[in-house]
Amino acid sequence: MRLGVWGWTALATLAVVGLVARVVWRGQGGGSAVSQAMALEDARLEASPLVRWRTVASGFTQPVDLQFVPGSDGLAVVLEKQGHVRLVQLGGDGEASPGAEVLSLPVRGNSELGLLGWAFHPSYRENGLFYLNDNPLEGALRTRISEWQLPVAQLGQQPPRLLRVLLEIDQPYQNHDGGQVEFGPDGFLYIGMGDGGSRADPQGNGQNLGALLGKMLRIDVNAQPSYAVPPDNPFLHTPGARPEIWAYGMRNPWRFTFDPRGRLIAGDVGQDRFEEVDWVERGDNQGWNVREAAHCFAPPEGCASAGMIDPIFEYGRDAGNSITGGQVYLGQRIPRLRDRYVFGDYVSGRLWSLQLPERRGERGQAEYLGRFEHTFSAFARDARGELYALDHTRGLVLRLDPI
Repeated sequence: MRLGVWGWTALATLAVVGLVARVVWRGQGGGSAVSQAMALEDARLEASPLVRWRTVASGFTQPVDLQFVPGSDGLAVVLEKQGHVRLVQLGGDGEASPGAEVLSLPVRGNSELGLLGWAFHPSYRENGLFYLNDNPLEGALRTRISEWQLPVAQLGQQPPRLLRVLLEIDQPYQNHDGGQVEFGPDGFLYIGMGDGGSRADPQGNGQNLGALLGKMLRIDVNAQPSYAVPPDNPFLHTPGARPEIWAYGMRNPWRFTFDPRGRLIAGDVGQDRFEEVDWVERGDNQGWNVREAAHCFAPPEGCASAGMIDPIFEYGRDAGNSITGGQVYLGQRIPRLRDRYVFGDYVSGRLWSLQLPERRGERGQAEYLGRFEHTFSAFARDARGELYALDHTRGLVLRLDPI
């Protein structure tokens, strides 16, 4: 779905007038943004008996990503959708404010476009490298994956250097762009790409191995002068396929993570009926646009789903409209959540924890944690394993605390 004339200005306006600020911006379908916001206007927020969100920083504008600086004690970068990156020091007793600006990029900031993702290199403390996912303002509409350098001691003091552009992927529409870049435990860079947008994947990108849209990509950034394709990528020797593809059949994997076992866990935003959590492995076909979650989409019955991977958890429109993939909780403050995957819904404000399955083919066991008046755009985990989230419309950094 596209926001059209409502756009981001209207979303902020709805937040001000108290409409729960749940207008969808990450490719959810199933009715107009107006009707969805109105339907949630009078909904009662359900208190959780287990957890609460504490505001630990405020004053940001449309924050979309939070990444902790490796080796630091609570120092993090916050990405703002319109192209700004700011430092914030978390972990104190009070409520922090945005710190020094690290970077400002001219980006397309309308619809689902903008500065969307940041990843520190695994050896950032030594080499000062980090990677961005953005939609540049100039030129054709596209996703750009780029490599930058700025040593940790110069964060917020010197501008970073753009070293190289690794990938540029044409975007046919302004939505379903994905956004995250993340290093796996194998040292390779994973890139979540949406199907390119509009509605129902009109170009068929999800199932097209010749396209990079609608995929999870995996590249080796340690090669020069460009990236390399890891030798065990599943389609490296498949005629007509893009070798960068790790998995396919994804609609909009906005946020994903790796659990302590190294498994890639992604929240994939749904179309009309279902949101899903996927355990994504090498060569997987997650099913879009033949299926939405574990259900036939095109056609609505009798679809050819052989070989497609079921999600480990899904929920319908009675629970939410736009999943935000989360993080595995590894902290000490909330023992009940230890080793559970915590994620939420951007539209409804609902929060769950999921016991991840032991084996492929099994479903995860979910526990509902409550409904909160926050628009979750991203989750993050600090060095102590504690969980944080961003409230997109209010510009907040939140920490998950026990009751």
